[in-house]
Amino acid sequence: MTQSWSMLIAFCLIAATAQLANARPAHRFDATTNSCRDFSKGQAEWDSSPWGIGGQLFKTVCKSCHTRDNNTGAKFLWEESKTSKAWNRVFFEKYPACAKNGSWQSITPEQLLSLNDYLYRFSANSQDAHDSA
Repeated sequence: MTQSWSMLIAFCLIAATAQLANARPAHRFDATTNSCRDFSKGQAEWDSSPWGIGGQLFKTVCKSCHTRDNNTGAKFLWEESKTSKAWNRVFFEKYPACAKNGSWQSITPEQLLSLNDYLYRFSANSQDAHDSA
């Protein structure tokens, strides 16, 4: 009987640890729209889901300036440059120079949401070294 309880407790601990180990978030509160963004379904980067569009936008629009040794003066960025909370603040407060100088006007509001979703999901604090994804 003691062995059965030990195995049950071990199983529960493993299951609970597996849930905690998945650090990549599935939801994001967006203060701009005052809504919850759900990106728990689908693949994360290049599919047709909203965060897939965000990944494409980051690589084509943002990285056109935010690369190493760029001549625009834009700070080098990658997904992990900021925490999820910091990425949310960037899009809510729109404080970067590129948001203020009109560079973001080429991106629709829905695309900005998708871009924010993508960066939030792949931010510095969203990765888990033990997650195969």
